[in-house]
Order: sequence, then C-alpha cells, then structure tokens
Amino acid sequence: MTLHLSALRPAATPDDGILEGPRLLRRLPETIEERPYELFTLRPLGRVIGAEITGVDLADPLSPRMRAELNRALLEWKVLFFRDQAITSAQQRAFAAHWGELEVNPFIPQGEAAEVTRFERGAGMPGMENIWHTDVTFRPEPALGSVLRLITVPPLGGDTMWADMAAAYDNLPAEVRRRIEGLRAVHDYIPGFARFTDPELLLRHQEQFPPVEHPVVRRHPETGRRTLFVNQAFTTHITGLDRAESDRLLRYLFTQAHTPEYQVRFQWRPNSVAFWDNRATQHYAVNDYHPHARIAERVAIAGDRPY
Repeated sequence: MTLHLSALRPAATPDDGILEGPRLLRRLPETIEERPYELFTLRPLGRVIGAEITGVDLADPLSPRMRAELNRALLEWKVLFFRDQAITSAQQRAFAAHWGELEVNPFIPQGEAAEVTRFERGAGMPGMENIWHTDVTFRPEPALGSVLRLITVPPLGGDTMWADMAAAYDNLPAEVRRRIEGLRAVHDYIPGFARFTDPELLLRHQEQFPPVEHPVVRRHPETGRRTLFVNQAFTTHITGLDRAESDRLLRYLFTQAHTPEYQVRFQWRPNSVAFWDNRATQHYAVNDYHPHARIAERVAIAGDRPY
C-alpha cells in the first residue's frame, strides 16, 4: 500500500483554525516563583486557568493581607471560584471594591445599584452571552475584572467557560506573533449589543463610547505577560489592513480562545461566585438551559488603558 503524501496537510499555519499537537501550557510568567498560599486553600480546576478557593467568607471585609494573597491567586490562576457564599448585592460590591472603582454599564439592566448588571434569562429571554469575549473592551480603559454570582441556577446547564489568552498568545506560530507585533485593532460596543439592545439606547451612547483602538497584543500591567487582546464581540477590524486581510487575521485570532487546553469550565451551584481577571481572559456563557431561568448579577471593576 502506498502512502499518498500529497494528501497530508502541510505543517504550516492554517488559514482558519488551529493545528493539532503539543502546546506550551505555561501558567505563570517566568518572573514569578510559585509558592503556597497561607490564608486559604486553593484547588486547581485547570492546567493553566481556574482555581477554587475555600476558607474565605466573601461577606467579611478583607484584611490587606487577605486582599494581597487573593490578588496573587487571581494573577496566577486568572479566575477564582468560591462556593457556598450566601452574600448580598451590597457585599458583592464591597468585595469587588477592594480592587478599585466599580463601573456602570448602560447597556445591561441594573440590579439594586447602578454598579450591578443583572442578567435575567428565561423562557422569554434566552441567553445571549454565548460568544467568546472580554468585557467592555469598547472602553478606553476596559474592566480590570468582574465578580459574578448566580441568583437562580437552572436545573441543568448554564455553565460558564474562561480561556487564558496569555496561553493563547504563547502558542501562536512564530510567524503570526511577528505579524501581529505592534498592530492595533478597533473595538466598538455596537456589534456586541446590537443583537439584543434597543437601537435608540445604542444611538444614545455613541458620543460617550466612540470606537477605540487597543493593541492586538497587550502586556498585563501586573504580570508583564503578553496577552492576545481581540475578541469576537467587540473587535471590528485591525487598523491599517484592508478589510479582507483584517477579517481573515481576526478570524484566526478569535479562534484561539476555542482551544480546550487553555480553558476552564465552571458548573454553577446556588451561592457560587466567580472572580476573573478581565485583562487576561475571555469567557463564554453556555446557553444550553433555555427555557429554564438563569439569573446572575455582575460587578465590574474599572481598569487601565491597555499597552
């Protein structure tokens, strides 16, 4: 039997998609030395991203030492999960405020305070967040992170997934990393919200949120890691490229978040809370629970300008 080598795919970057084979799964920057946590127990849920924390009550104010250790865990694991946290909306906001000023999102219904966004899904309103995205990259200074708690958990489904975009960058082929070095991309809120938002509301905020440019690869301000920073919800095109070339390159870069080796998947239970680093991740809310109810509230922490 003759092997027809002409039928084999060449070992080069595919136009759209991801090559199979070994991946570099580096969780920590080379400058960070791993050391144990002293104030709580941490259980990894993924190889490079995601860990469950026990021994912390989010209803209590954080001491400076606890805040520092949780921040180290956030930088090292990108998303932290807490179970059995029967906290109020006010306590959720107080916890998030340890990391900075809280944002207001005018496009999503509010909870009991302006800083709380409420995602109320059910028979009449299916989930619309089932797209890989980084929150509010249409802002000049996108969110540092978010704290999400589920109020109503569906009987089955409704998980959320996160992807480590530093791992995604690490595994880009060398020719792609060279190609995107120094490139900038435009981010706009309209594509992300047009599918389910009143057009008059979108129009009302155009002056407040004009399209902005961010680097295609940003450096994390605390860890220094290079992170792929484009997402399908809000990134519209790459500056300086014609539309066809921009669309092709963005399709390829968007696809990187789909790689399971870079992901963690969290199954919600009542009184579960997730806290993620929005500068290092993308996330995806799995819409497999309709017509059952899924109600969540999120608090986002103001961030810095990507560079």
